[in-house]
Amino acid sequence: MIPFNKPYFTGLETTYIKEAVSSGKISGDGIFSKKCHNFFEQKFQFSKVLLTTSCTDALEMAAILIDLKPGDEVIMPSYTFVSTANAFVLRGAKIIFADSHEDHPGIDESKIESLITEKTKAIVPVHYAGVACDMDFIMSVATKYNLFVIEDAAQAIDSYYKGKPLGSFGHLAAFSFHETKNIISGEGGLLVVNDERFMKRAEIIREKGTNRSAFFRGEVDKYGWVDVGSSFLPSDIIAAFLYAQLENLDTIQTRRKEIWKRYDDAFRGHLDVKFGVRLPYLPDSATNNAHMYYLVVQNAKERKALLAYLKKENILSVFHYLSLHKSKYYEPFHDNRNLVQSDHYSNCLIRLPLYYELTENEQKHIVDTIFAFYKGI
Repeated sequence: MIPFNKPYFTGLETTYIKEAVSSGKISGDGIFSKKCHNFFEQKFQFSKVLLTTSCTDALEMAAILIDLKPGDEVIMPSYTFVSTANAFVLRGAKIIFADSHEDHPGIDESKIESLITEKTKAIVPVHYAGVACDMDFIMSVATKYNLFVIEDAAQAIDSYYKGKPLGSFGHLAAFSFHETKNIISGEGGLLVVNDERFMKRAEIIREKGTNRSAFFRGEVDKYGWVDVGSSFLPSDIIAAFLYAQLENLDTIQTRRKEIWKRYDDAFRGHLDVKFGVRLPYLPDSATNNAHMYYLVVQNAKERKALLAYLKKENILSVFHYLSLHKSKYYEPFHDNRNLVQSDHYSNCLIRLPLYYELTENEQKHIVDTIFAFYKGI
C-alpha cells in the first residue's frame, strides 16, 4: 500500500534528542527550543516566536491574547480543521463562517466585510494547502474596522505572499509541526507574535500565567502568578526533533516541490480539460510550498468511486475537511447561510499521497491509476 503520508526523518533527530537529554534539561525552553526560535526569527524575520505543543495551542494562546470575551464574533472559513474554531469557541466566541473561493478552498475574502458586525473581534484566514490568502485585502478590512487578524498558517511553512513569508502579516499567527506537515515533530506548533502589545504577555500565558521567563532572564528577582495561562510550551526533546527538520528545510522543500510538479505536469491540460477535474489554483501573489496536491472532482459519488479504485490498486488517498457550519456540534449556532463552495470541497476534494520518500515509480502508478479510472467511466 502506498500510504497517504509517511513521516520523513533526516537522521539527526535522535542525535539531537540525545544531546537534549545529556544537557540535563528536557523541559521547555532548553537549548533546542532556543535554536528553533532563532531559526524562525532569522530565516523568516518574525519579530517573536514561541514553540507550542501544537498549532491548536498556538491558536488558543492567540484567543487569550486578544482578550476574546463571550459573545465576541470571529470570522473564519467553514472549510478548515476544527482547531481553527475550537480555540475561539473555548473563550466563548461565536464563529461566523465564510465560504470558500470557487477556484480555491481558501476563504473568499470578498465575503468578509459583509459578515462584520459591532461584535466582530477578529478575522482568522486559513492558508489552505500553504497557498496565501489575499493578505493585503484582509489587513485593509481589519484596519478599517479595528479588528485583529490571526493567521492560521498550519500548512504554510516556507510559503510567501508577494515575497513576504506567511505568518508575518497578522497580529498573530500559528504554525503546525504535526507529522502530516512539511516539517514535523510528531506533534508541535509555533506562535508568531507580530504585534509588540502581545510580546511580553505571550510569554506569561505560555508559562501558566507566570513571569517565569522574565525570572530566568534575570529581569525579576522572583516569579509568580500574574495572568491567566496554561502549560503551552513543549519539551526540549520535541524541539530537538524539530531542529533536525528545520536544518533540512530547503532539502525537504525541494523534494516536495519536485513531487508536486510531477503530479501537476501529468494532470494539467489533461485531467482538467478532458474529465472536468479541478486542479490546485495558485494566484500570482502566492508561492507553492508543496504541502499537498489535491483534485476536486465533480460530485461525492465520483469521489467515493475514485477513492475505492485507488485503494483497490494499493493507493491510500483521502478526502479532507467537512464543513464546520454543518458539524453536529456547531450547526445549531450557525445562521443558516448556505456555504456552497465549502460544501462542494467537503464532498469532492481528494488529497493524493505526497511525502519525501515517494518514489517516481510509485508516483507514476498513482497517476496511471487515476487516468485509468477516468478512461473507464
